[in-house]
Amino acid sequence: MAVAQKGESRFDFYWRQQGEWVEEPNQRRGGESGVQRLNDANGKLLYAKRQVGHIYRSLLHPFGRPTVLRELDALTSCEQLGVRVPRIVFCGAERDPDHQWRALLVSEALDGFVELDNWHAEGARERYPQVVHERMLKDLADNLARMHLGHWQHGCLYGKHVFIKVIGEGEQARVEVALLDLEKCRRRISCQRAAGNDLRQLRRHSSLNDAEWQTLLYFYKMAFGSAVKGLG
Repeated sequence: MAVAQKGESRFDFYWRQQGEWVEEPNQRRGGESGVQRLNDANGKLLYAKRQVGHIYRSLLHPFGRPTVLRELDALTSCEQLGVRVPRIVFCGAERDPDHQWRALLVSEALDGFVELDNWHAEGARERYPQVVHERMLKDLADNLARMHLGHWQHGCLYGKHVFIKVIGEGEQARVEVALLDLEKCRRRISCQRAAGNDLRQLRRHSSLNDAEWQTLLYFYKMAFGSAVKGLG
C-alpha cells in the first residue's frame, strides 16, 4: 500500500489505492459497486468496497445515501451485539465535483475463514468429527440469535455469506462463525420477522442438509425459540 501524501485525507488515501478485483463493479442502484483486495503497510490483507453513485433511499434519506454507510451501521451494531463480523479499518463517503457520491468501506480479511458452502464442498463432513460440526452449527445459531434479538435482519443470508474457521485438531477443535456482506442488513420492528426472513433464506440458499438444519434450529431455539416457530 502506498504511503499517505502530505495533507491527504484518509478517504483520498484509500480511494487512490488499487488492488485485484475480487468482485467486479456491478452496475446497480444508479451507480456501481465492487470489491478489491488490498494489503496494508504491514502486509495485512484488506478488502475495500468501492462505490460510485451507489445509493439507497429511505424515509430518513429520501435523496439517497451510499449503501456502505448503511452497512457500516449494521456492522457496528452487530459487533456491539456480539455478532462476529469483519473489523472495519475505514469507512467514508463524499461527493465529487459533479455532486456524485463516492464511498468506501475497508475491512480486515477474516484470516483462516472459509465460506460455508466451500467448507462443505471441500469435504468438511468427512474431515471433522460430528462434535465439530455441532459446534459450528451452535456458533452460527448463537450469532444469528444475537443479531435477530437486536432486531437486525441480514437480508442476504446465503451460504456464501457465512464463514467458518476451525481452530485445533480432532474432537477438541474449536469453531468460529462470522457473517459477511451486511449491505442489505436493516433494522426491523419485529425481531421475529427479522429471524423468519433470514432463516427461510438460509434454508433455501445454503449447503446445510436436513439433519444439519434441524440441529441448527435446535440450537437457535435455545437462544431465541419464539422466532423460529413454524420454521422446522
